[in-house]
Amino acid sequence: MRERQRRLEEAGDSVTISEKEFEKGEEEVKREIVPHGGSGKADEWSDRITDVIRQFVASSKNSLYQDRHEPAFAAPLVGFSRGDDPLYEELKEHVGPFHWTPLEIFSKTFPDGTVRPEELTVISWILPQTKATKQENRRQRRYPSERWARNRLFGENFNVLLRDHVVKELSGRGIKALAPANSAYWEQKLSDRYTFASTWSERHAAYIAGLGTFGLSDGLITEAGKAMRCGSVIANIQVTPSPRPYKDHRAYCLFFSQGTCGKCIERCPAGSVTKEGRDKEKCRDYLRSVTADFVKSHFGIEIYACGLCQTAVPCESRIPVSTTGRLKGLD
Repeated sequence: MRERQRRLEEAGDSVTISEKEFEKGEEEVKREIVPHGGSGKADEWSDRITDVIRQFVASSKNSLYQDRHEPAFAAPLVGFSRGDDPLYEELKEHVGPFHWTPLEIFSKTFPDGTVRPEELTVISWILPQTKATKQENRRQRRYPSERWARNRLFGENFNVLLRDHVVKELSGRGIKALAPANSAYWEQKLSDRYTFASTWSERHAAYIAGLGTFGLSDGLITEAGKAMRCGSVIANIQVTPSPRPYKDHRAYCLFFSQGTCGKCIERCPAGSVTKEGRDKEKCRDYLRSVTADFVKSHFGIEIYACGLCQTAVPCESRIPVSTTGRLKGLD
């Protein structure tokens, strides 16, 4: 468990937003989220897999506490991408040559078999923070709220279980599958361009699956906003890929699409977010040297957390839209 906790990722607009506007975002999420999928047999599989994920998220295992139940996450978003999507190869240039393609980690996990990349599907999901967690963290200015800190520990522990559960369900149907982030081969790496990286990025997999685009503070902005965590599983099954309704990897961010906002800059207590992006070293130093002690002394759990750049921002709970209802970079 310590090794898994070590793997917790930092997920990473000037606009004043009222409480009513945040609540509006919550309601839009409830109305607009629809399942992804294709048609025919592939569509049947997408529906089955989506149901497996949703049912597990609806279980008592999805909890912020060990002695009582309060959901760590709201209803998930699920998307699919092809194992031969060219964007996976592009990540080697974008992130680093160490970043796996789906075929690389699949072949490493199942060395005795032969599989082509087009025979693989990457199943990605978004686990949105709950309304209560977001409301609580929205009020913070320097340290994380208790719910946010507990989500970083117990929420991600649940995400680990969810990855294993999806793999088990598929394996039980004779389908080879693996969760890259749970793999013994997973490693943290240093990227020449982005400093801290790893051999598999859950957020990039979600981006490729059409679930969201990146923001100024590096968080993934989804239909449920960027206050979330994400996960993925690679399976030897063909599922119709989800639509990717954007052309640019920053299409949903108001700062990049319209030159406005920048709210996450002022929300960052470490000063790690600027108009140039996020300084990962400054962010990490603040998390480890400041928030870890605070969380332990105030909440009695050992984890570092923050999440201020993900709350009290226009993209907290939805894709922010312009006054014309459109964003640059969209089809």
